[in-house]
Amino acid sequence: MSAFAHARFLVTGGAGFVGSNLVKLLLAEGASFVHIVDNLLSAERASVPADSRVRFTEASIADDTLLSSLKEEYDYVFHLSTYHGNQSSIHDPLADHQNNTLTTLKLYERLRGFGRLKKIVYSAAGCSVAEKTFGAAEATEETDVVSLWMDSPYSMSKVFGEFYSTYYFKQHGLPTVRARFQNVYGPGEILGAGRWRGTPATVWRNVTPTFVWKALQGEPLPLENEGVATRDFIYVDDVATGLACCALRGKAGQVYNLASGRETSIRELAERINALAGNPAGVHLLPKRAWDNSGKRYGSTAKSERELGFRAGVALDAGLRQTIDWTKANVAVIRAAMQKHAGRLPGTG
Repeated sequence: MSAFAHARFLVTGGAGFVGSNLVKLLLAEGASFVHIVDNLLSAERASVPADSRVRFTEASIADDTLLSSLKEEYDYVFHLSTYHGNQSSIHDPLADHQNNTLTTLKLYERLRGFGRLKKIVYSAAGCSVAEKTFGAAEATEETDVVSLWMDSPYSMSKVFGEFYSTYYFKQHGLPTVRARFQNVYGPGEILGAGRWRGTPATVWRNVTPTFVWKALQGEPLPLENEGVATRDFIYVDDVATGLACCALRGKAGQVYNLASGRETSIRELAERINALAGNPAGVHLLPKRAWDNSGKRYGSTAKSERELGFRAGVALDAGLRQTIDWTKANVAVIRAAMQKHAGRLPGTG
């Protein structure tokens, strides 16, 4: 990553889980300047690294005043801001549109005249393009085939972001690269981070930190549909490395999976976390979520390995151990974030 030495970056969503871990990598690799823009809708100010090379702006990247203030001073842009996630978008599709779709369109409109930019990396979502199946899954390739039958506005808006990425590349020469995330987990994901977004998913946001927290509290882990769904879990440090590879070696106009290439059922994930955390409470079976038809999926790693030289390196058990250790060390931080929503959501004490 020595090519990042003395480089200047804009990272939207840089206070979030993935964004803050990426910023740490960029700083470690010699970045001279990192401008983080984050409205803290689903992130905490404390996640912004305390470093003289970091400038933090608390605002939406769709804010017109903020956009007009951006100068042609960036070598790379990582566009990670998003409206987290499926359930929040189902509850409030207009908020999803404001924070997922408009952010990308308005950012690209502002950047399309910036000649200094080497690469713009857009965080896409693997769930948007994966086949909807509860049968045997095949590794999802980087294709341009997209179903019109989406599970949530979030999935739709992430695809719209890909449409804008390819359009602005083709029409205006904007050097966009799309990085399709699978299920990212690891240290730094704070349950309850940010502001209330209308549903319990504000706190119980992703499956891995939810399971880790509940396991450490000695609670049974909730399994919808008996945990038969499968996902591709990739450690956050691997994702940060993959994003850097997209910026350095990704071809403008192209898309790359950031995936482990391994399929793990939600039941297996629960059992692993319970074992690693020493939780005897087991699981609590719940009905299938009515909106969720994504079933079984995992990502192909072939193109990223071939063109980026990227391969995920952290095995699931090793990553879960590090996530559990980080959670134990940050109980006070997580509890404080959760308590902000305690009046709206029982069981967050």
